[in-house]
Amino acid sequence: MEILCSLPCNWDEWVGTDRLMKHTEDNVLKQQALDKKQGMEKNTKSGRSAQAKPKSSAGVSSLDVKLDKEDTKSNVPKGKKRKADSGTEKGNVSAEKLVKIQIPSTLKKQLVDDWEFITQQNKLVKLPRSPTVDDILTKYLEYRSKKDGMMTDSVGEILNGIRCYFDKALPVILLYKKERQQYHEAVSDNVSPSSVYGAEHLLRLFVKLPELLAYVKIEEETLIRLQQKLLDFLKFLQKNQGTFFLSAYDGPKAPEGSGKDKES
Repeated sequence: MEILCSLPCNWDEWVGTDRLMKHTEDNVLKQQALDKKQGMEKNTKSGRSAQAKPKSSAGVSSLDVKLDKEDTKSNVPKGKKRKADSGTEKGNVSAEKLVKIQIPSTLKKQLVDDWEFITQQNKLVKLPRSPTVDDILTKYLEYRSKKDGMMTDSVGEILNGIRCYFDKALPVILLYKKERQQYHEAVSDNVSPSSVYGAEHLLRLFVKLPELLAYVKIEEETLIRLQQKLLDFLKFLQKNQGTFFLSAYDGPKAPEGSGKDKES
């Protein structure tokens, strides 16, 4: 079953943070005005009724991961739920095909612990991690192949997309400031972050995926199946939480000072 038959090239299109507008009241009002204007222009040019729906989603959408109150209070990797959508400068925004990812409660707690170890206790994850992100993706592929009784191309495509996004997103939006020096020491030009980092940083990616995938043109049916596969992968992480994640960070201490939020 081809779930991502149209996605590989789109997954390879990295969306820079300059294309992500902050969620503010002004930006929301601007977006509403743009949506109204675009709707009027579309009806005028085509002569069609306003019932026509756009075929794809090409804009930034809300981060719809529902974290508990304590997660939001502790500034877990952008886990704060945003109620409205903001757009690109061109205003080509639609939230109709947003990938909603519900992170299991035990993994939410993992995000909280991750934040506290680094920002409150000034500790870092010792690198390289074992298992690495690459190892975890391989283990999941083996798990799905055994469970399904076959090797499916669609699962492989999704895992390749996750790996691609992780490698590109890590230095941009998945690191706390206190982790940057460690990153530059651990990852050289010819080394992929997915071969160095582990589950702790991989989980952070799933908090940001809804925003990143909002730019990818995905058909509604494909989007639903993609969402199901991503949720299945999160359940796999949860099932192996004791093996994949560190219970405590005993690695080198992070530099003292500010930097409780991740850079974007």
